[in-house]
Amino acid sequence: MAKEDYYELLGVSKTATTEELKKAYRKKAVQFHPDKNPGNKEAEEMFKKVSEAYDVLNDTDKRAAYDRYGHAAFQSGMGGAGPRGGGGGFHDPFDIFREVFGQGGGGGGIFDEMFGGGRDGSRDGSDLRYDLEITLEEAARGAEKEISFRKNVSCERCDGTGAEPGSKRITCPTCRGAGQIRRSGGIITFTQTCPTCSGAGTKVEKPCAACRGEARLPKTTKLNVRIPPGVDNGSRLRSAGNGEAGLAGGQAGDLYIVLSVKEHELFERQDDNLFCEIPIKFTLATLGGTIEVPTLFGKASLKIPAGTQSGTTFRLREKGVPSLRGGRQGDQLVRMHVEVPTALSAEQRKLLDEFARVSGDANEPTSKNFFEKAKKFF
Repeated sequence: MAKEDYYELLGVSKTATTEELKKAYRKKAVQFHPDKNPGNKEAEEMFKKVSEAYDVLNDTDKRAAYDRYGHAAFQSGMGGAGPRGGGGGFHDPFDIFREVFGQGGGGGGIFDEMFGGGRDGSRDGSDLRYDLEITLEEAARGAEKEISFRKNVSCERCDGTGAEPGSKRITCPTCRGAGQIRRSGGIITFTQTCPTCSGAGTKVEKPCAACRGEARLPKTTKLNVRIPPGVDNGSRLRSAGNGEAGLAGGQAGDLYIVLSVKEHELFERQDDNLFCEIPIKFTLATLGGTIEVPTLFGKASLKIPAGTQSGTTFRLREKGVPSLRGGRQGDQLVRMHVEVPTALSAEQRKLLDEFARVSGDANEPTSKNFFEKAKKFF
Protein backbone atom coordinates (compact mmCIF):
# COMPACT_ATOMS: atom_id res chain seq x y z
CA MET A 1 0.00 0.00 0.00
CA ALA A 2 1.47 3.36 -1.05
CA LYS A 3 2.41 5.71 1.80
CA GLU A 4 0.64 9.03 2.07
CA ASP A 5 2.39 12.22 1.02
CA TYR A 6 4.08 13.90 4.00
CA TYR A 7 3.05 17.40 2.92
CA GLU A 8 -0.59 16.34 2.54
CA LEU A 9 -0.54 14.65 5.95
CA LEU A 10 0.47 17.93 7.58
CA GLY A 11 -1.73 20.04 5.31
CA VAL A 12 1.07 22.31 4.05
CA SER A 13 2.54 23.21 0.68
CA LYS A 14 5.95 22.05 -0.53
CA THR A 15 7.27 25.57 0.03
CA ALA A 16 6.23 25.62 3.72
CA THR A 17 8.69 27.28 6.09
CA THR A 18 10.01 25.70 9.28
CA GLU A 19 7.58 27.77 11.37
CA GLU A 20 4.65 26.75 9.14
CA LEU A 21 5.63 23.10 9.51
CA LYS A 22 5.80 23.40 13.29
CA LYS A 23 2.43 25.17 13.45
CA ALA A 24 0.80 22.54 11.23
CA TYR A 25 2.27 19.67 13.24
CA ARG A 26 1.23 21.28 16.52
CA LYS A 27 -2.39 21.40 15.32
CA LYS A 28 -2.38 17.81 14.01
CA ALA A 29 -0.62 16.42 17.08
CA VAL A 30 -3.17 17.93 19.43
CA GLN A 31 -6.02 16.67 17.23
CA PHE A 32 -4.84 13.05 17.06
CA HIS A 33 -2.95 12.66 20.35
CA PRO A 34 -3.87 9.31 22.01
CA ASP A 35 -4.58 10.99 25.36
CA LYS A 36 -7.22 13.08 23.61
CA ASN A 37 -8.62 10.03 21.79
CA PRO A 38 -8.44 7.09 24.24
CA GLY A 39 -9.06 3.75 22.55
CA ASN A 40 -9.23 5.29 19.06
CA LYS A 41 -6.83 3.23 16.93
CA GLU A 42 -7.35 5.43 13.86
CA ALA A 43 -6.34 8.56 15.79
CA GLU A 44 -3.31 6.74 17.19
CA GLU A 45 -2.24 5.70 13.70
CA MET A 46 -2.70 9.26 12.38
CA PHE A 47 -0.60 10.59 15.26
CA LYS A 48 2.23 8.27 14.23
CA LYS A 49 1.92 9.30 10.58
CA VAL A 50 1.97 13.07 11.18
CA SER A 51 4.87 12.62 13.63
CA GLU A 52 6.83 10.73 10.99
CA ALA A 53 6.01 13.38 8.39
CA TYR A 54 7.19 16.19 10.64
CA ASP A 55 10.36 14.30 11.58
CA VAL A 56 11.33 14.09 7.92
CA LEU A 57 10.26 17.53 6.68
CA ASN A 58 11.74 19.37 9.66
CA ASP A 59 15.21 18.00 8.85
CA THR A 60 16.87 19.89 5.96
CA ASP A 61 18.79 16.89 4.57
CA LYS A 62 15.92 14.42 4.87
CA ARG A 63 13.48 16.92 3.37
CA ALA A 64 15.77 17.42 0.37
CA ALA A 65 16.03 13.66 -0.12
CA TYR A 66 12.26 13.25 0.20
CA ASP A 67 11.58 16.07 -2.28
CA ARG A 68 13.87 14.35 -4.80
CA TYR A 69 13.10 10.66 -4.31
CA GLY A 70 9.89 10.56 -2.26
CA HIS A 71 9.44 7.71 0.23
CA ALA A 72 12.01 5.65 -1.69
CA ALA A 73 14.71 7.86 -0.17
CA PHE A 74 14.32 5.99 3.12
CA GLN A 75 13.95 2.44 1.85
CA SER A 76 16.73 -0.13 1.50
CA GLY A 77 18.85 0.53 -1.55
CA MET A 78 18.83 4.27 -0.89
CA GLY A 79 21.17 4.21 2.07
CA GLY A 80 19.56 1.49 4.18
CA ALA A 81 18.37 3.88 6.88
CA GLY A 82 14.95 4.75 8.20
CA PRO A 83 13.70 8.34 8.33
CA ARG A 84 16.11 9.09 11.13
CA GLY A 85 19.02 8.34 8.79
CA GLY A 86 20.70 6.15 11.39
CA GLY A 87 19.51 2.69 10.38
CA GLY A 88 17.54 2.26 13.60
CA GLY A 89 14.06 3.13 12.36
CA PHE A 90 11.75 5.90 13.50
CA HIS A 91 12.08 7.41 16.97
CA ASP A 92 9.41 7.96 19.63
CA PRO A 93 6.79 10.41 18.26
CA PHE A 94 6.44 11.90 21.74
CA ASP A 95 10.00 13.25 21.40
CA ILE A 96 8.89 15.30 18.40
CA PHE A 97 5.75 16.36 20.24
CA ARG A 98 7.77 17.66 23.19
CA GLU A 99 10.20 19.36 20.83
CA VAL A 100 7.42 21.25 19.02
CA PHE A 101 5.74 22.25 22.27
CA GLY A 102 8.99 23.58 23.71
CA GLN A 103 9.90 20.58 25.89
CA GLY A 104 13.34 19.21 26.60
CA GLY A 105 12.05 15.67 27.12
CA GLY A 106 11.72 16.06 30.87
CA GLY A 107 8.00 16.71 31.24
CA GLY A 108 6.20 19.74 32.60
CA GLY A 109 5.19 22.89 30.71
CA ILE A 110 2.50 22.90 28.05
CA PHE A 111 2.86 19.14 27.43
CA ASP A 112 1.72 18.36 30.95
CA GLU A 113 -0.85 21.17 31.01
CA MET A 114 -2.62 19.58 28.05
CA PHE A 115 -2.21 15.90 28.89
CA GLY A 116 -2.12 15.62 32.65
CA GLY A 117 -0.04 16.76 35.57
CA GLY A 118 3.67 16.76 36.22
CA ARG A 119 5.81 13.63 36.46
CA ASP A 120 5.25 13.63 40.23
CA GLY A 121 1.50 13.28 39.68
CA SER A 122 0.71 16.79 40.85
CA ARG A 123 -1.94 18.77 39.05
CA ASP A 124 -3.26 22.26 39.68
CA GLY A 125 -6.96 22.59 40.39
CA SER A 126 -9.34 23.95 37.76
CA ASP A 127 -10.53 27.55 37.71
CA LEU A 128 -14.25 28.00 38.30
CA ARG A 129 -16.81 30.54 37.08
CA TYR A 130 -19.78 31.89 39.04
CA ASP A 131 -22.40 34.13 37.39
CA LEU A 132 -23.79 36.71 39.81
CA GLU A 133 -26.65 39.13 39.10
CA ILE A 134 -26.68 42.42 41.02
CA THR A 135 -28.80 45.58 41.04
CA LEU A 136 -27.75 48.92 39.57
CA GLU A 137 -27.67 50.33 43.12
CA GLU A 138 -25.18 47.60 44.15
CA ALA A 139 -23.07 48.26 41.06
CA ALA A 140 -22.89 51.99 41.88
CA ARG A 141 -22.46 51.83 45.64
CA GLY A 142 -20.60 48.54 46.00
CA ALA A 143 -21.88 45.63 48.05
CA GLU A 144 -21.06 42.48 50.00
CA LYS A 145 -22.71 39.29 48.70
CA GLU A 146 -22.62 35.73 49.98
CA ILE A 147 -22.49 33.11 47.23
CA SER A 148 -22.83 29.34 47.43
CA PHE A 149 -21.37 26.87 44.91
CA ARG A 150 -20.11 23.28 44.54
CA LYS A 151 -16.47 22.46 44.03
CA ASN A 152 -13.93 19.70 44.62
CA VAL A 153 -12.06 20.20 47.90
CA SER A 154 -9.21 18.20 49.45
CA CYS A 155 -10.45 15.10 51.26
CA GLU A 156 -10.22 15.68 55.01
CA ARG A 157 -9.80 11.98 55.85
CA CYS A 158 -6.62 11.54 53.79
CA ASP A 159 -5.55 15.21 53.77
CA GLY A 160 -5.63 15.23 49.99
CA THR A 161 -3.19 12.34 49.49
CA GLY A 162 -5.75 9.80 48.28
CA ALA A 163 -4.30 7.19 50.66
CA GLU A 164 -6.06 5.63 53.64
CA PRO A 165 -4.53 6.94 56.91
CA GLY A 166 -1.62 4.67 57.82
CA SER A 167 -1.20 3.54 54.23
CA LYS A 168 1.78 4.50 52.09
CA ARG A 169 2.66 5.05 48.46
CA ILE A 170 4.25 2.21 46.54
CA THR A 171 5.98 1.91 43.18
CA CYS A 172 3.42 1.64 40.37
CA PRO A 173 3.29 -2.02 39.27
CA THR A 174 2.26 -1.10 35.71
CA CYS A 175 5.12 1.25 34.74
CA ARG A 176 7.51 0.18 37.56
CA GLY A 177 8.05 3.76 38.58
CA ALA A 178 8.76 5.18 35.11
CA GLY A 179 5.48 7.07 34.85
CA GLN A 180 5.18 5.95 31.23
CA ILE A 181 4.54 2.75 29.34
CA ARG A 182 5.90 1.82 25.93
CA ARG A 183 4.08 -0.05 23.21
CA SER A 184 5.50 -1.30 19.96
CA GLY A 185 3.76 -0.51 16.67
CA GLY A 186 5.92 -2.04 13.99
CA ILE A 187 9.02 0.07 13.53
CA ILE A 188 7.62 2.72 15.88
CA THR A 189 7.92 2.62 19.66
CA PHE A 190 4.95 4.44 21.16
CA THR A 191 5.16 5.99 24.64
CA GLN A 192 2.22 7.18 26.73
CA THR A 193 1.47 8.28 30.27
CA CYS A 194 0.87 5.33 32.58
CA PRO A 195 -2.92 4.94 33.04
CA THR A 196 -2.52 3.42 36.50
CA CYS A 197 -0.53 6.17 38.22
CA SER A 198 -1.20 9.05 35.76
CA GLY A 199 2.54 9.55 35.28
CA ALA A 200 3.44 9.79 38.99
CA GLY A 201 5.38 6.51 39.06
CA THR A 202 3.79 5.64 42.40
CA LYS A 203 0.31 4.74 43.62
CA VAL A 204 -1.33 4.51 47.01
CA GLU A 205 -1.10 1.12 48.68
CA LYS A 206 -4.66 1.39 50.02
CA PRO A 207 -7.05 4.04 48.61
CA CYS A 208 -8.80 6.35 51.05
CA ALA A 209 -12.21 5.00 52.05
CA ALA A 210 -13.83 8.44 51.89
CA CYS A 211 -12.65 9.67 48.47
CA ARG A 212 -11.75 6.24 47.01
CA GLY A 213 -8.26 7.43 46.22
CA GLU A 214 -9.38 10.53 44.30
CA ALA A 215 -7.93 12.86 46.98
CA ARG A 216 -10.88 15.27 46.51
CA LEU A 217 -14.58 15.33 47.28
CA PRO A 218 -17.38 17.62 46.02
CA LYS A 219 -18.58 20.07 48.64
CA THR A 220 -20.92 23.06 48.81
CA THR A 221 -18.88 26.14 49.66
CA LYS A 222 -20.03 29.56 50.84
CA LEU A 223 -17.99 32.67 50.17
CA ASN A 224 -18.38 36.38 50.94
CA VAL A 225 -17.66 38.52 47.89
CA ARG A 226 -16.92 42.24 48.01
CA ILE A 227 -18.21 44.08 44.96
CA PRO A 228 -16.38 47.38 44.41
CA PRO A 229 -18.32 50.51 43.34
CA GLY A 230 -18.39 51.08 39.58
CA VAL A 231 -18.64 47.52 38.23
CA ASP A 232 -20.71 46.90 35.11
CA ASN A 233 -22.07 44.07 32.98
CA GLY A 234 -19.29 41.57 32.27
CA SER A 235 -17.00 42.75 35.09
CA ARG A 236 -14.97 39.84 36.49
CA LEU A 237 -13.85 39.49 40.09
CA ARG A 238 -11.03 37.02 40.83
CA SER A 239 -10.91 35.15 44.11
CA ALA A 240 -7.47 33.52 44.22
CA GLY A 241 -7.32 29.94 45.48
CA ASN A 242 -11.09 29.48 45.70
CA GLY A 243 -11.34 27.24 42.65
CA GLU A 244 -11.02 23.46 42.79
CA ALA A 245 -8.32 21.91 44.97
CA GLY A 246 -5.19 20.62 43.27
CA LEU A 247 -3.95 17.02 43.28
CA ALA A 248 -0.85 15.68 45.00
CA GLY A 249 0.30 19.10 46.17
CA GLY A 250 -0.85 21.03 43.11
CA GLN A 251 -2.12 24.57 43.62
CA ALA A 252 -5.82 25.30 43.95
CA GLY A 253 -7.49 27.04 41.00
CA ASP A 254 -9.12 30.46 41.13
CA LEU A 255 -12.78 31.46 41.23
CA TYR A 256 -13.99 34.07 38.74
CA ILE A 257 -17.24 35.86 39.57
CA VAL A 258 -18.80 37.29 36.38
CA LEU A 259 -21.29 40.10 37.07
CA SER A 260 -24.47 41.04 35.27
CA VAL A 261 -26.50 44.12 36.25
CA LYS A 262 -30.31 44.04 36.27
CA GLU A 263 -32.22 46.60 34.24
CA HIS A 264 -33.44 49.48 36.38
CA GLU A 265 -37.01 50.76 36.22
CA LEU A 266 -35.92 54.41 36.29
CA PHE A 267 -32.27 54.76 35.28
CA GLU A 268 -30.30 53.83 32.18
CA ARG A 269 -26.53 53.62 32.30
CA GLN A 270 -24.01 54.66 29.66
CA ASP A 271 -20.40 54.24 30.80
CA ASP A 272 -20.33 56.06 34.16
CA ASN A 273 -23.29 58.37 33.43
CA LEU A 274 -26.94 57.76 34.33
CA PHE A 275 -30.00 58.91 32.38
CA CYS A 276 -33.58 59.33 33.59
CA GLU A 277 -36.74 61.12 32.50
CA ILE A 278 -38.80 63.14 35.00
CA PRO A 279 -42.42 64.24 34.36
CA ILE A 280 -43.27 67.81 35.47
CA LYS A 281 -46.48 69.83 35.40
CA PHE A 282 -46.84 72.35 32.58
CA THR A 283 -47.40 75.06 35.18
CA LEU A 284 -44.00 74.31 36.76
CA ALA A 285 -42.38 74.28 33.33
CA THR A 286 -43.98 77.66 32.60
CA LEU A 287 -43.44 79.41 35.92
CA GLY A 288 -40.25 77.66 37.05
CA GLY A 289 -39.42 76.30 40.48
CA THR A 290 -37.39 73.68 42.34
CA ILE A 291 -38.06 69.91 42.46
CA GLU A 292 -36.48 66.92 44.20
CA VAL A 293 -34.97 64.36 41.85
CA PRO A 294 -34.19 60.73 42.82
CA THR A 295 -30.58 59.53 42.44
CA LEU A 296 -28.89 56.26 43.34
CA PHE A 297 -27.44 58.02 46.37
CA GLY A 298 -30.57 59.74 47.70
CA LYS A 299 -32.52 62.83 46.60
CA ALA A 300 -31.09 65.94 44.93
CA SER A 301 -32.59 69.40 44.36
CA LEU A 302 -32.95 70.58 40.78
CA LYS A 303 -33.88 74.14 39.78
CA ILE A 304 -36.30 74.34 36.83
CA PRO A 305 -36.05 77.69 35.00
CA ALA A 306 -39.28 79.38 33.86
CA GLY A 307 -40.18 78.42 30.30
CA THR A 308 -38.55 74.99 30.37
CA GLN A 309 -39.54 72.97 27.31
CA SER A 310 -40.29 69.27 27.16
CA GLY A 311 -37.08 67.38 26.27
CA THR A 312 -34.77 69.84 28.06
CA THR A 313 -31.97 67.92 29.81
CA PHE A 314 -30.24 69.00 33.01
CA ARG A 315 -26.98 67.64 34.44
CA LEU A 316 -26.44 66.67 38.07
CA ARG A 317 -22.68 66.64 38.57
CA GLU A 318 -21.14 63.47 40.10
CA LYS A 319 -24.48 61.78 40.76
CA GLY A 320 -23.68 58.95 38.36
CA VAL A 321 -21.57 55.80 38.85
CA PRO A 322 -18.09 55.93 40.43
CA SER A 323 -15.24 55.12 38.07
CA LEU A 324 -13.53 51.76 38.59
CA ARG A 325 -10.30 53.37 37.42
CA GLY A 326 -10.42 55.93 40.20
CA GLY A 327 -11.36 58.94 38.08
CA ARG A 328 -14.18 61.44 38.55
CA GLN A 329 -17.61 60.03 39.31
CA GLY A 330 -20.08 60.10 36.42
CA ASP A 331 -23.04 62.51 36.12
CA GLN A 332 -26.79 62.03 36.12
CA LEU A 333 -28.62 63.51 33.13
CA VAL A 334 -32.28 64.39 33.79
CA ARG A 335 -34.61 64.88 30.82
CA MET A 336 -37.80 66.87 31.38
CA HIS A 337 -41.15 65.59 30.14
CA VAL A 338 -43.81 68.29 30.39
CA GLU A 339 -47.20 66.77 31.12
CA VAL A 340 -50.28 68.33 29.52
CA PRO A 341 -53.51 67.83 31.48
CA THR A 342 -56.03 65.60 29.74
CA ALA A 343 -59.07 66.55 31.85
CA LEU A 344 -59.93 70.07 32.99
CA SER A 345 -62.55 71.30 35.41
CA ALA A 346 -64.86 74.13 34.32
CA GLU A 347 -62.87 76.62 36.39
CA GLN A 348 -59.53 75.43 34.98
CA ARG A 349 -60.83 75.71 31.43
CA LYS A 350 -62.18 79.20 32.10
CA LEU A 351 -58.83 80.35 33.46
CA LEU A 352 -56.92 78.83 30.55
CA ASP A 353 -59.26 80.42 28.04
CA GLU A 354 -58.60 83.76 29.70
CA PHE A 355 -54.83 83.08 29.61
CA ALA A 356 -55.04 82.26 25.90
CA ARG A 357 -57.05 85.42 25.20
CA VAL A 358 -54.61 87.65 27.08
CA SER A 359 -51.65 85.95 25.38
CA GLY A 360 -53.18 86.25 21.94
CA ASP A 361 -53.12 82.46 21.55
CA ALA A 362 -56.86 82.22 20.90
CA ASN A 363 -56.50 83.56 17.35
CA GLU A 364 -53.01 82.11 16.61
CA PRO A 365 -52.69 78.77 18.44
CA THR A 366 -49.53 77.86 16.51
CA SER A 367 -46.22 79.62 17.13
CA LYS A 368 -45.27 82.30 14.58
CA ASN A 369 -41.71 81.08 14.84
CA PHE A 370 -42.76 77.71 13.42
CA PHE A 371 -44.35 79.32 10.32
CA GLU A 372 -41.30 81.46 9.74
CA LYS A 373 -39.08 78.37 9.69
CA ALA A 374 -41.55 76.44 7.51
CA LYS A 375 -41.71 79.10 4.73
CA LYS A 376 -38.67 77.62 2.93
CA PHE A 377 -40.55 74.36 2.32
CA PHE A 378 -43.37 76.08 0.36
